[in-house]
Formats: sequence, structure tokens, C-alpha cells
Amino acid sequence: MTPLHRQPRFVALTALGEQEAETTLAERFAQDPERFARFSVAFGEHMRVDMSRQAWSAEVQAQLCALAHDMKLGEGIERLFGDNCLNHTEGRAVLHTALRMPANAVVVHQGENVVPAVQAELERIQGFCERVHSGVWRGYTGQTITDVVNIGIGGSDLGPAMVTEALLPYQDKGIRAHFVSNMDGAQLGAVLSNLNPARTLFVVSSKTFTTDETMTNAQAAKAWLLAASSDDAAVARHFVAVSTNLEAVRSFGIDEASMFRFWDWVGGRFSLWAAIGLPIALAVGFERFEQLLAGAHAMDKHLCDTPFEQNIPVLLALLSIWNINVLGLKSEGVFPYSQQLKRFPAFLQQLNMESNGKGVNNAGEPVEHATGPLVWGEVGTNGQHAFFQLLHQGSVVVPAEFIGFVRSAYPYPEHLRKLLANMLAQAQAMAFGKSREQIEQELAAEGLSNDAIAHLAPYKVMPGNRPSTVILCDELTPYNLGALIAMYEHKTFVQGWLWNINSFDQWGVELGKKLAARLIDDLATGTTSGHDSATNGLLAQIKAWS
Repeated sequence: MTPLHRQPRFVALTALGEQEAETTLAERFAQDPERFARFSVAFGEHMRVDMSRQAWSAEVQAQLCALAHDMKLGEGIERLFGDNCLNHTEGRAVLHTALRMPANAVVVHQGENVVPAVQAELERIQGFCERVHSGVWRGYTGQTITDVVNIGIGGSDLGPAMVTEALLPYQDKGIRAHFVSNMDGAQLGAVLSNLNPARTLFVVSSKTFTTDETMTNAQAAKAWLLAASSDDAAVARHFVAVSTNLEAVRSFGIDEASMFRFWDWVGGRFSLWAAIGLPIALAVGFERFEQLLAGAHAMDKHLCDTPFEQNIPVLLALLSIWNINVLGLKSEGVFPYSQQLKRFPAFLQQLNMESNGKGVNNAGEPVEHATGPLVWGEVGTNGQHAFFQLLHQGSVVVPAEFIGFVRSAYPYPEHLRKLLANMLAQAQAMAFGKSREQIEQELAAEGLSNDAIAHLAPYKVMPGNRPSTVILCDELTPYNLGALIAMYEHKTFVQGWLWNINSFDQWGVELGKKLAARLIDDLATGTTSGHDSATNGLLAQIKAWS
């Protein structure tokens, strides 16, 4: 495929970008009273995505959509839902969308329809959840389970942890969910300190069952349990596994019937839709887990069936191409105005930055254009009192994505009104700012002298013209959350396709792991040589302080 920056349509877009930069967002809205209608798109009856405050025009949108056609994005989307080898560096298919398809769907991989196997595993998950919820599954003392601790890292932690917290109002099954991922024992210790071993179930999620952080925490949790029960047989009543390594799972003490399966055609950061999502189903119930899947599948259909001009994930990805590759904006801020989504920015960091933080294209050649942006964020309104100063007046322009919900599960209507008002106000302020003339008029009305006005006015000017998107949902339900997550998954895929990079490998994660393995031994033996001088010096300091 011809690289993005050499595509004739992209060259034309670059020239168009110089022209578009002459028009501010304020001018665009003044010139087009129908701009909101023109640049906002509905997803069913539950979501509307407003892209009218992005620094683009109808011509830019049309050219971006044409660029996507030129680069055969439609073919890429078809491949995502069929037998493929999109993860070509690892020789793996990419079929996470099959995890949320209905039972009658057909997805053929290597001559076999994978959907029946997915459905069979979902049925096993459902049956296990029902046994825990009904009290059939009990701990070593015969007591029911009240707490579930998920032990995993990366995709085996971020997705389930984010979704479980987001759906807290739906957790009515008598199960409290906890998540441990960090190698720092402080996290595990803090979780275990408030739990009863006899009523705690651990879900150990590791494809190979060798992931260092996960297995270190799992072994410590096992020792904690056995310190209370003094019976190795208790492990099978308090540990289940999500893995592919049956031998290692058995060796740990987990019953084969308690190992839940996933497949090598599901990448970690795309895996919360099946067995990795077991903690979600335990916390909120399997029927709500199914609603999560249904929302994601609806977004899958939207991606497949909707023309690019109205296709939400495609348009969001094309806006990234426009902002990053044409306008030179290298960062994307994501700001959910929902405390329940406080883990969502961290989830998106992994989803996008691990997927598209690549400097080599699909031909193994260095890319000659920018790829994945720096993704970051925080919940509103907290962020307003932290870093929004930079968004409004800083020298770095950060395109923002605001996420809001019209209804809340909590009985505080005044809080909700103020929350939504703040979200809308921030998008408005970023777009339109406040001019020097407006500031001077306000200060004069306050009675300040001309000298005071001249001194203070420059500091209060808000330049505006900062791009943002508002994603508005009616409510944070399992269905809407599934659709929202899938929307960002597909945005990430479309970005990677247009940048011609592999969004599904993560070789950059491996080197640090390998170096750490040697350093663990050096720390154990007190070795302070054999590395670069900085590492040797730090090893010596650690040894001295230890």
C-alpha cells in the first residue's frame, strides 16, 4: 500500500489544511447555522457524537472519506470480520469481534466456524456465575463467596477493572470485585487486608500462566489462603484460571473444570468480551454481561454497514489523521464526565498507544509520518482544576474528546446538571474562547482603571479555536458501555489501517521484561556489575540501602 503521506489525496489534504487554518471555529459556526446538524452523528437512540467543534469543513470530511476509500479501508473492515492474518508479525488472526456475535453467526478461521466455540465458553461462564451467585459454589468452610479478586495485568486487568467500576450501580449479585495487577506488593496487601479467605475467590488471568507480575501475585494470594486453611485442597475452591496452559494451571492446584479458555486470535487489550471478562459477569451478572456484548456487536454492525460519511469510528479515526498528520497535533485528551469512568482514560491509553505506538509499517520499513498519538485524560470536573489551564491557554493544542451521560444511576439531579453544564462549558470555551476586547469590556464594567485593564487583560484572553468532540449518551448502561468501548476499538483499528501499521502486536513490551529477568537475579545476589554504568551505580545504591 502506498504510504499515507504519499497518497495523492493526502497531499491535497495537506494543502487544504493550510487554507483551513485561516478559518477559526467561531467563524465556522457564524458562517453555518446548521453546523451541528452537519457534523453530529447519532448511534441508534442512545448516543450522539458531535464533531462540529473540530477544525474541519465539509470539504475536508469528504476528502478524508475519499482518502479512506483510496486506501481500501472497506477491504480492511471486511478482513476484520473474516478469516485474516492482520497480526502478521505473530502469525495470528484478529477476531475479537467474534466474541460478541450472536450464536447463529458464522466466522470461519482456518476452515472452522469459531462462533460455536465462543458460545460454548460463554455458556460455561454463565453456568459458573450462576453457581457462585446461587451459593452452590462455596469456599473451604462451606461459606458462600462474597469477594472476587482478579489477578492479571495489561489487557487482563485494565478492561475488566474499568468495566466493573463503570457498572458499579448494576452490581446487585452480592459480589464485590477487586483487581490486582501491580508487582508492588502494596496493592495486593491492601486488597487482601479487608477480605476473608474463606469467602474470597481468585481469578488468575494469564494466557501462558507464566506472566511474572500475575504469577507472583497469584502465588502470594495462594500462600495467604493456605495460611488460613492449611489444606492444599482449598486452592481448587478459591482459585479459577483464564488461560491456555492447562498443565501450569493444574500444577498451581486449580481444577481443569475451573479453567476458562480464550484463543490466540484475541489480543489482550481486545479480550474483555469473553473469559477475561469473567470478573465483570461475576460482579454484575451474566445477563448484563450479555448486554455489554450486545452493545459492542451493535457498534460492529454500525462499522460494517454505515457509509464512511456517517460512520462514527471511521470519522473519529479520520479526524485523528487530520489532527495528527495534517495539523501536527500529537496528543489526544479523553475526559469522561462520569466518576464511574475514572479508569476509562487508562484503558484507552493501552488500547490506542499499545496498538498504534509503532514506528515500522507493515512492510517492515520505518514510517515516514506520525502514527499513534499520546492519549491521556482524567474525569471531569477534576481535570478542570488540574490541567485544563493548558487546554485553554497553553502553547500546545490538544484535541479533546468529552464523554457525558444525560441520566445518572445516583439520586443527585443537581450534581448531574452541574456536571453536564461544566462539560458543555469546557467544549464551548475551548472552541470560542474570549477575546481581548471582551475581557477589556468586562474589566471596565467591574470598575478597573485603564492602567489596571491594560495590565490584566493579556493574562485573561482565551484564544479559543481548540478542537473537541462531544460524545453524549443517554445513560451509562452495559449496552452503551459496550458500544462505547467497541467504538474506540474500531477507531484504533481504522487509524492503524490508514497508517499501514500492525495495531495488534506489541513487541515494545518485551525488551524491558527480558532485561528485568536478569536484573531480578542480580538484585537477589547483590551483583553490581555487567550493565551500563548508570544501572550498575543504581544496583550498588540499592545493595547499600538494602
